[in-house]
Amino acid sequence: MKAWLLAGLFLASPVLAQENPLQPSQTWNDLRESVVGLSAEPPLDPATLDLDAPTRAHDAAIVPIRLTQPSDAAPLTGLTLVIDENPAPVAAEYSFGPALMPLDFEIRVRVDAYSDIRAIGDRADGSKVMAGRFVKASGGCSAPAGKDMAAVESSMGQMRWKTATADGRTIGTLMIRHPMFSGLQRDQVTLLNIPANFIDKLQVRQGDELLFSMQAGISVSEDPVFRFAFDPNGQPITVHAEDLDGHVWDQTFAANS
Repeated sequence: MKAWLLAGLFLASPVLAQENPLQPSQTWNDLRESVVGLSAEPPLDPATLDLDAPTRAHDAAIVPIRLTQPSDAAPLTGLTLVIDENPAPVAAEYSFGPALMPLDFEIRVRVDAYSDIRAIGDRADGSKVMAGRFVKASGGCSAPAGKDMAAVESSMGQMRWKTATADGRTIGTLMIRHPMFSGLQRDQVTLLNIPANFIDKLQVRQGDELLFSMQAGISVSEDPVFRFAFDPNGQPITVHAEDLDGHVWDQTFAANS
């Protein structure tokens, strides 16, 4: 039950850029071209994309991230989320459908050490824009799983979906039961390392229209929750998820459930 209650622990109010700006980072200098494939530094432009995160995380294994755009911003087609100091820095890569624009998208991630968290957004014209914050947290990638292995097996893949309205937009919240094992955790009974197994592919649609897709790494939190604003078309919401162990889950929800 507690894992589902955590769905509400997103950012209650934005953290201003001047309160925790991106820090100079030799790690990022090393990652930018070799890992992310950027030959040039994308501009920081809050008028196109902003990222909110807590200055100091309450729980390094469940750090809330909110990505937003002003109403008149150029739309994004995709985004790469990078946590500089994590063992696998690319946390996730997203593709967005037009219904999610302007972007208002919330997720939860693991942070393994004090780190810049940055989002590199893709515009339709091929240009990129960056947003980010420096977050004080440590140990998130190796933090013990929140429940025992029997509970994991019995509930893995269960999903919930709900809609609400805020500021004139429809807000969808998708919750998926999955331990999202990073490969750096230990079974608290056997003390053996738990092999990595996480949802690495996720696709969410309304009817035939893509809302968003995700290719994830080890940094997405246990029992992932996605909260996002979208323009509904009245069609059912379909979710397709796959994990590293070959499990596949498909579920359909009524549009206004």
